[in-house]
Amino acid sequence: MVFLLSSFPLAAPAETLIASLAGDGTVLARADVPEGAGWCILWRHSVQGFEVADCYLNRTGQMVLHRAHLPDFAAGLDHIPGRGVQRSDGAGGYWIEALDEPVPGNTYILRPGSMEVNHRISIGGNVISLSAMAAHQRVRMALEPDGN
Repeated sequence: MVFLLSSFPLAAPAETLIASLAGDGTVLARADVPEGAGWCILWRHSVQGFEVADCYLNRTGQMVLHRAHLPDFAAGLDHIPGRGVQRSDGAGGYWIEALDEPVPGNTYILRPGSMEVNHRISIGGNVISLSAMAAHQRVRMALEPDGN
């Protein structure tokens, strides 16, 4: 089953975020992502159990890691000086903002964990579990040009 995420109202052409199985290309989810819009990959840390987020933007057709959220300094997760700007989230955790790191080739491989970890895509108010569809499998996350 492919999940079509109705992400944003489209006034202009958009790229398409596609989550697919790396082995055979089976599409798990797809969403239109207009210029300047973004999405997050959410999961629960496997040791501490808190939610972590990596958030991306479509910047003129380039997938860019924009910011990350970590609710704690536990389990070795930390900010690396010179890589983005660390800001408090007001609840004991922090955002690393302004990472602005282009993702080479507009694609990367994610191996979703079990449902205990629950890797998810959050986009435009919709959340879909990659772990529910492809736990422990290689999932290709790609931002592709309009029409693909």
